[in-house]
Amino acid sequence: MITGTSVFSQKYKTAADTVKLNEEYFKVAKDVAELQEKLNSAQTELPKYQGKAADQSADAQKAAAKSSSEAAKAANGDLGNVKSAEKKADKALDEAEDAKDASNKVKKQEQKISKLSSELQKKQEKLQELESMRAKIRSSSATTTTTGNN
Repeated sequence: MITGTSVFSQKYKTAADTVKLNEEYFKVAKDVAELQEKLNSAQTELPKYQGKAADQSADAQKAAAKSSSEAAKAANGDLGNVKSAEKKADKALDEAEDAKDASNKVKKQEQKISKLSSELQKKQEKLQELESMRAKIRSSSATTTTTGNN
């Protein structure tokens, strides 16, 4: 991974800009905290979605096996066997759809986590930029104060 300092224009340059800088800094810091909370929540929920998807997939496989077994019986059986096979096939289809839905929920949750992570990273970078501006203002103010006292 390549790391580096992002290039940005110094939006806040003087001590007079400190109030606006602080306002933006605290807003971005609040956004970072909120995004972190949402991300943590989404990451906590992911294993639940994954577990449910695994359970649904197992249920779908069992239902498909039962359906296949009933279909084999129906081929050599009577009308009752055919009806039973049809019910098992419908159940297998329902279970397969449930498994697909659960899998889609896992994918959506993973996408949500990815999106939140990306947003969080951008906000954290912005926070670092603002902190850098703060440091430059402080150092220029300190230099001005020190120079002014000579």
